[in-house]
Formats: sequence, structure tokens, C-alpha cells
Amino acid sequence: MERTKAWISKYGESWFYTCNRWPDVYVDFFKWITHLGGARITISLQLVLFFFAPPSFQPAIIASGLALAVSHVIMAAIKKTVRRIRPYIALPDAKVHGHLFKDHSFPSGHSTAIFSLLVPYMVYSPGLIPVLFPAACLVAFSRVVLGVHYPSDVFAGALLGSVTAIAFCSL
Repeated sequence: MERTKAWISKYGESWFYTCNRWPDVYVDFFKWITHLGGARITISLQLVLFFFAPPSFQPAIIASGLALAVSHVIMAAIKKTVRRIRPYIALPDAKVHGHLFKDHSFPSGHSTAIFSLLVPYMVYSPGLIPVLFPAACLVAFSRVVLGVHYPSDVFAGALLGSVTAIAFCSL
């Protein structure tokens, strides 16, 4: 276990610095796209879809809403347990673009939220995968580019959101 943790730490920092050094022209794009995984957007989108989407979307909307709520509770518990320090605090050469968060970094809440939100739509409407999967990945990747998460944080968040969403799709 310690070897795995050391490997993740070593390569995670390397991957973090690679992503965190993108030119500012790209950073502006990621500052925008990162908001798609934030609470305001994910909850607002769920509410709009709940009230205005056609009935055929109801199974995805229900699974997505439940996954969003449950994965958030799990994510918050993991953050309080693991207590991983954010990279812009732990790494001296990290660039942070935007809001400085006070909570811990593992797992990424934005990644958890966007995957728990979008995976049910991909499950129930596979034709949406070519649009929704890259969008979710861009939100997750933005968190590393902006300096607020390590790659393993966003991977864990994407996994947590996806597994929770698939579980609710299976009910």
C-alpha cells in the first residue's frame, strides 16, 4: 500500500505540474468550464430538467438527482477522513487560478458532481455520450489546470460520481 501511495504521490505531482502550466489562453477556458461542476449549475440544471424535460427523461433525472445528493454526502465524508491538503498549499510552485478553497482536496467535489449528474443521461441515452463524456472530463481536468486538485483527486471524484450514478440507474 505504501508503494502505491508513493507512486501516486510522485507521478501525481508530475502530472499536476504538467497540467498546471498550461498557457493563460487555455486557463481562461477552464475557468469558465469548471463552473459546470459547481453546485449552482448542477442543482439548477437538475431542477430545470425535472420540471421541463419530456417524461422520457424522468428515469435519468431521478437517478441523476439521487446520485448527485448521495455522492455529495459520501464525498464530504471522505474529504473529512482523508484530509488531503490542496496542491496550491502543498506544492511551492503550483499556480492557482481563481477561488482558494478552504476544505480538503480528495476527492474532487466538482468531478464527483459532474459525473454523478451526467452518467445517468449517458446510461439512458447512449447517443449523448459523445457530448456528455468529454464535457465531464473537461470539468474534471479543469480542476487540475486551475491548481485546486491533484489528478488523483479528480479521478477519484469521477469514479465516485460514476459508481453512485450507475448504482441509482440499476434500481
